[in-house]
Amino acid sequence: MLPRLIPVRETVLAAAILLLLILVASRFSGFVAPANLVNVFNDTAPLIILALGQMVVIMTRCIDLSVAANLALTGMVVAMINVAMPDLPIPVILAIAVLLGSVMGAINGMLVWKLAIPPIVVTLGTMTIFRGIIFLISDGKWVNSHEMSAAFTGFPRAVVLGLPMMSWVAIAAVALFGVMMARTPLGRSIIAVGGNPHAAVYTGINVGKTQFIAFLLSGALAGLTGYLWVARYAVAYVDIAGGFELEVVAACVIGGISIAGGIGSVGGAVLGALFLGVVKNAMPVVNISPFWQLAISGSAILIAVAFNVRAGRSKGRIILKRAEAPS
Repeated sequence: MLPRLIPVRETVLAAAILLLLILVASRFSGFVAPANLVNVFNDTAPLIILALGQMVVIMTRCIDLSVAANLALTGMVVAMINVAMPDLPIPVILAIAVLLGSVMGAINGMLVWKLAIPPIVVTLGTMTIFRGIIFLISDGKWVNSHEMSAAFTGFPRAVVLGLPMMSWVAIAAVALFGVMMARTPLGRSIIAVGGNPHAAVYTGINVGKTQFIAFLLSGALAGLTGYLWVARYAVAYVDIAGGFELEVVAACVIGGISIAGGIGSVGGAVLGALFLGVVKNAMPVVNISPFWQLAISGSAILIAVAFNVRAGRSKGRIILKRAEAPS
């Protein structure tokens, strides 16, 4: 039997996105104009970046529910730094954002690795803590656009070769994670830990350390997105990106990343995020209620999970049949 050259999940999801674009274009042709598609991609860029981090965490049989709180805290910190030191170079701001996000990701990873606390419990706790810290350092006040420097808010909006910098950052993250998952020992370790952690131990892989690194990567991307988000929308406040962590998990699940771990791809995470991005941007254009947007997203999650379960059962049957064949 020849191996499939084209991943089924990614193909089905890409077809669903294309069909959705065609349906929306039949009602409003301007939606598929190149300039508008660029805007849709740019709107979806934060979700794509966060979905990549969540992907590696989920593939190690964990979950990170603190990404949005990490984003919000990092965004508030860099916004306050910019107000205090408006001449601080943007590369320094970016480094601070990534470092702070990495520290919060490392806290999650260390608690899961060293104390063996379930990831969902750890990240629910740190999610609340991070939100609380935002309130403490800001005293509940907002940082608004007139307080931010032009360079601070201008970086993610700067257009290079027809695309805003936020989109280029998302593209760079996709390329980097694509290489990492396909060509590096870390990528293979992530897949092995999620596929069978007990077998991974026998091959010399440190399961806890791999999960720690996954949380570290997720935190770093959340920190980076925190700066990009606050700078693009030119506002920072306590409840920024509230509930966004659920959308990130949804993008991964829709993209075929198995909650059971070990199964998934960078392409799937990106397509899952793009599907939600198209739904979010297209539904208001055709006058569909926001409640239906939630229903469509929820239905897509259920279908994706059912598809994953069915595929898992099929693989199990194949393995059993092969084992029975000699007897």
